[in-house]
Amino acid sequence: MKTTLSYMTWPLIMTAAGLVLALALGLQVSGTMAGAASFLLIATVLAVLEISLSFDNAIVNANKLKTMAPVWQRRFLTWGIVIAVFGMRLVFPLLVVVIAARIGPLDAVRLAATEPARYAQLIDAAHLPIAAFGGSFLMLVGLSYFFDQSKEIDWIGGLERSLRAVGSVRGMEIGFVLLVVLIFTILLPEAAKAAFMFAAIWGIVTYLAVDALGQVLDHWGTSGGSAAQGGLGAFLYLEVLDASFSFDGVIGAFALTQNLFLIVIGLGIGAMYVRSMTVMLVERGTLAEFRYLEHGAFWSILILSVVMFAQTMWHIPEAVTGLFGAAVIGLSFLSSLRWNRAHAEA
Repeated sequence: MKTTLSYMTWPLIMTAAGLVLALALGLQVSGTMAGAASFLLIATVLAVLEISLSFDNAIVNANKLKTMAPVWQRRFLTWGIVIAVFGMRLVFPLLVVVIAARIGPLDAVRLAATEPARYAQLIDAAHLPIAAFGGSFLMLVGLSYFFDQSKEIDWIGGLERSLRAVGSVRGMEIGFVLLVVLIFTILLPEAAKAAFMFAAIWGIVTYLAVDALGQVLDHWGTSGGSAAQGGLGAFLYLEVLDASFSFDGVIGAFALTQNLFLIVIGLGIGAMYVRSMTVMLVERGTLAEFRYLEHGAFWSILILSVVMFAQTMWHIPEAVTGLFGAAVIGLSFLSSLRWNRAHAEA
């Protein structure tokens, strides 16, 4: 069996390369070693922030990956990392500015390089619809897990059994998310209501569209004898899920630095570790070994979705979100260890 260190080979290589790039970027921007050291420290903090915010993402990815065809597993772990690092950490922030400022892509790159404060201001202004979209999508992901009638293991027994009972009503998770969206729409200032509602509804529509596409492709793949074809739906689902998880980290990164390229370096390093953790969880069968770890990840997703909705009204530091999610996953891990010890003889 591969050692833990062997799974971390590429992340460690990318860490070294990324920190060198951060140091060089800091030296170019500031012209001093003190400035370069500051860039190095920020890149390290961003990487840690990304890992803390996305550990639950790795667990959910592993849960989905174990059901995918090997060829689609490899594609997710290769193409997916390119999409995650360059798509969500570079293209997405640029696209936000292109739409918000109504400028061309090259102008957006120029703005990020020459006027980082203005660039960060435009990103911050787009936070409300981004949070609304991500909040509704992730809430559906979490509720769909706990409402699933085929779910047999419960971590928080009484609560999870109640959620599964409620989930027997068709479409209940969609109705619940719509109710939450309606409550926040009422509470928000008049000027923000339309943008919030529009983005939140699109989050719901995107989840339903990706879920439906996955089911259609899985059906075609099964009937046609091509498991790889069915893997496309799961691949698209995981990419949208990755994007939703990335929103919080990308927006929060601008609180640490306004330099887009430093953000790409820092969050990109963190994304490599998340991918490697995903591979390790799948190949080692860790989710089967620790029976409540998956539950902790989905509770963490629900908490993150509520936080994203709340961020449309109040400022909640990303570090708090990451620590809270890590604490929930940590508790589920400890519960799994206790269960394993109690049933060791059996």
